Amino acid sequence: MKASDPMTYQDIFTTELAARRREGARLVDVRERGEYEAGHIPGAINLPLSELAGREDEIGPNTVLICASGNRSSQAAAYLASLGKTSLLNLSGGTAAWVREGRDVTWGEQP
Repeated sequence: MKASDPMTYQDIFTTELAARRREGARLVDVRERGEYEAGHIPGAINLPLSELAGREDEIGPNTVLICASGNRSSQAAAYLASLGKTSLLNLSGGTAAWVREGRDVTWGEQP
């Protein structure tokens, strides 16, 4: 996916995620289904990057996009921002950083 400039999303870190969740942020994991089911941040729903085109309306403001490292989620954020979506957040370091810090992980297909 290619996005036009300017990118209008913000990178956040795992330490900021809890506060964003309390503020009502929605967590969307853009990894493929198998990756998501193998372990994801509790409360995150799965919307694979490969399925994002055509499902952009499922992403509203105040959404934190998550992947393994922050690369795919930043691609998703840039793409959505190019479509005019606002208040998007990208979890820098992704699920890998979350796990490295010893934080809770959920397995399976449920958030």
